[in-house]
Amino acid sequence: MNWRKGKRVAIVGAGPGGISTALAMISRGYDVRVYERQPEPKALGGAVLLSVPVLAVLREYGIDVSNFGSYTSVAFKNNRGKERANLPFNPIVEKAFDIKGWHYGVLRSSAFGKMLERVPDGIVVGDHALSHYREHADGVTLYFESGETVEADMLVGADGINSKVSRQAFGDPGLFHVGLRIWLAWCDPIDGIPPNEGVISHSRKYQASYFPMLHDGKPGYEWWIVEPSKENAPRPKNVEAHVRKILSEFSDPLPRFPDATDFDHQIFCWDVYNRPSLQTWSKGRVVCVGDAVHPVSPYAAYGMGMAIEDGYFLARFLDGRNLDDPQTLRDGFAKYEETRVEYVNHNVEFARKMGNIFHHQSYPVAKIRDLIFDHTPFLNKMIQRDYLDEQEAMCMSMKELHVGY
Repeated sequence: MNWRKGKRVAIVGAGPGGISTALAMISRGYDVRVYERQPEPKALGGAVLLSVPVLAVLREYGIDVSNFGSYTSVAFKNNRGKERANLPFNPIVEKAFDIKGWHYGVLRSSAFGKMLERVPDGIVVGDHALSHYREHADGVTLYFESGETVEADMLVGADGINSKVSRQAFGDPGLFHVGLRIWLAWCDPIDGIPPNEGVISHSRKYQASYFPMLHDGKPGYEWWIVEPSKENAPRPKNVEAHVRKILSEFSDPLPRFPDATDFDHQIFCWDVYNRPSLQTWSKGRVVCVGDAVHPVSPYAAYGMGMAIEDGYFLARFLDGRNLDDPQTLRDGFAKYEETRVEYVNHNVEFARKMGNIFHHQSYPVAKIRDLIFDHTPFLNKMIQRDYLDEQEAMCMSMKELHVGY
């Protein structure tokens, strides 16, 4: 349990981004402590989609991804089942990483649990809520609400959308409600659905989707609904009736998913908030990852996956060097931001754009939108240009994780 000057990395927040950063930093020879305000870290929410590069990062951390999730082909459809677009697998990416497909469904608690298993004892320190930090010539001092202080060479803010680290470094985040609410659920297998098939479907104002997933190696499905909603709108008293009414607009198998779902334990709901995109994620000896600097909407943005990638790339560009030197930090942070900021901001803004297109159009505009998406390749071309091309370029840049050449 060393705490050597020049190697001391303090991470605030023990979610996926914080734990990924810890695993990556430990592998590069740093002394790491992760400070969590709760007694112990735990995954929030239900199922999640992880992409191939995220699985490659987890594999690099020593996690067995051979039975991690269920690879999935993805089709965009209208609510009557007509296909509008699809996300094809890229054989070059598959070969490079030696991982089939593109998206993998897994229960968030399962994925996060496997990450926590790789963290050595004593690294995560619970019941430590950060009050503020103070930089000085030789490092950075963390002040906790308990009165305890910790000296470190570098501070990583991984403390979520309401990050105290990010707020102190960059000011008021300007969080805003994007006008969407999500119902996310998971369930046991359902008969009659082709294997390894995921569908993202839209009616005039709702999205209803499903993906196969694995939970501790057992098959099942994640499914969700995205609906327009005002900020602080009351939740329906009868959630199941509300969800069933929305799904009644959609073709089979979506109306059958509530039958296989325990509405007391297998569905979560949250409102979606974003912040204006930041152009820098670091300041002095402080740097942030995940939702602390880029909270995400649904669609192309993959919050847990991007946070995991952030931690990996941050450690990659510091690469075991002496953190006592401010120039080393500036150089490493600059490379991290050069690689991640524009790429992540593009994904976050594209996701917000898709949310506006599908959920916030007047009836005449939505009618024209649906005619275009139903009868032209426009949606397919937009997804290829604004999502797949960016993702594939990032994959091919991660050469140190390629195993198929």
